[in-house]
Amino acid sequence: MNKALIDVLDRAQSWPQDAQVELERVALEIEAELTQSAYHATPEELAGIQRGLEAAEQGRFATEAEVRAVLAKYSRS
Repeated sequence: MNKALIDVLDRAQSWPQDAQVELERVALEIEAELTQSAYHATPEELAGIQRGLEAAEQGRFATEAEVRAVLAKYSRS
């Protein structure tokens, strides 16, 4: 392990619990990619996917104008 990684992991011990959980989640995703393991969605992700599928079945889509408005709001131009 390189020194920068060791240092950040050492500092992470003092981070808030939710930040540590997020770091763990990201590290596990990276590990899964490196080992080419199948990704297993969290219950929250599965619920979001289900909401999206239900919205699609009901025909609830953003209009092109709505999408452009959101992109314009968050673009770095």
